[in-house]
Amino acid sequence: MAEKLFGTDGVRGQANKWPMTADVAMRLAAAAGRYFRSDSQEHRVVIGKDTRLSGYMLENALTAGFTSTGMNVFLLGPVPTPAIGYLTHSLRADVGVMISASHNPAEDNGIKFFGPDGFKLSDDAEAEIERLLNEGVPPAQPQNIGRARRYDDAKGRYVEYAKGSVPRSTRLDGLRIVLDCANGAAYRTAPAVLWELGAEVVTMGVEPNGYNINQDCGSTHPEAAAEMVRQVRADVGICLDGDADRLILIDENGRVADGDQIMGLIAGRWKAEGRLANDTLVATVMSNLGLERYLNDMGVALERTSVGDRYVVERMLAGGFNLGGEQSGHIVMTDHATTGDGLLAALQFLAAMVETGEPASRLSTVFEPVPQKLVNVRYAEGRTPLESDAVQAAIADGEGRLGGAGRLLIRKSGTEPLIRVMGEAEDMDLLDGVLQRIVEAVEVAA
Repeated sequence: MAEKLFGTDGVRGQANKWPMTADVAMRLAAAAGRYFRSDSQEHRVVIGKDTRLSGYMLENALTAGFTSTGMNVFLLGPVPTPAIGYLTHSLRADVGVMISASHNPAEDNGIKFFGPDGFKLSDDAEAEIERLLNEGVPPAQPQNIGRARRYDDAKGRYVEYAKGSVPRSTRLDGLRIVLDCANGAAYRTAPAVLWELGAEVVTMGVEPNGYNINQDCGSTHPEAAAEMVRQVRADVGICLDGDADRLILIDENGRVADGDQIMGLIAGRWKAEGRLANDTLVATVMSNLGLERYLNDMGVALERTSVGDRYVVERMLAGGFNLGGEQSGHIVMTDHATTGDGLLAALQFLAAMVETGEPASRLSTVFEPVPQKLVNVRYAEGRTPLESDAVQAAIADGEGRLGGAGRLLIRKSGTEPLIRVMGEAEDMDLLDGVLQRIVEAVEVAA
């Protein structure tokens, strides 16, 4: 039976269980190596990872698979996911790989592929790699086996690349910044960038031990950073996730701002400067209705995609747009990067603080959000709650009760065994009642 590996963001699962085993990783790398081998004299792949313990196992397995097909491997160590997109293209590699499960807990891991242009793979490319894996890849001749070596300059190159995303005149002198790196991939690079630009940096989540990535810290748990902002009287707080492709901001009062507010700010500034391509922002169906109203009021269109930054990027490339992202904090700026980059988005926000002299509280609240609520319901392996007649009836009833006063979005997570039940409405009592019935139906079917 053919193996179906790829989800909405690469291959992901619990470490040392299918598909996150050394065996699958090695065969996956061999298939990807065969798929990406070009006619160039040297075939290169760059491999980065976050700080999970299982990263060592998967890194070695991937290296074995790639070298077995004649690919030369550059091992970058812990680096942010966006660094892989940048360095794959910069180093003229045939393929880039990031070993990370992003914001998931430490026991999970994942494998993401980037093409030679630095962008994540299309569905067609992933399907072809799966086909090659299932058919089996013949190894290279002994004299053609690839080499592997550590590439120690990766972090320094990414630091300079990140600093170059804002004008040379931008300095952060006088700003006190709380930076939470989630004990993840950016624990060295992000503090270096902010410090070199002149900021006073109060770091958190910079002591990874293989097990504590995303644990009560980072963009999914900003409470500790918010408390630290208040405690040290910082000007702003920056929370990244485990692979640093997400950003959540905290203002000087400890108030948390999500990706919608950050996108709204950047879109407004770029629109005023004539930098927003086709006067359009690309976001997902999860983004708040308040963001759409704010953008429309200043002549900016909002195009929505399915959930997942890869779908945002695909629409951006197809439409010639240069700004997009997700409410969760993925901010994609194709003028600077090929995927979401939490640090680069933070630098755009910090540059706005410097240029306007406005506090973070004002810049991170550019629109009034429509009340929104999200409930995650975990389901058992093999179950399909969304196919339940009772769940579909509850959804239909909820849509009828909301009418034109709100909207519902119920979907299966692409990275975890969760059903995400989201709703928006001005009337929170009505919304709570609608969501409660749907959640109860999902729980029964889960």
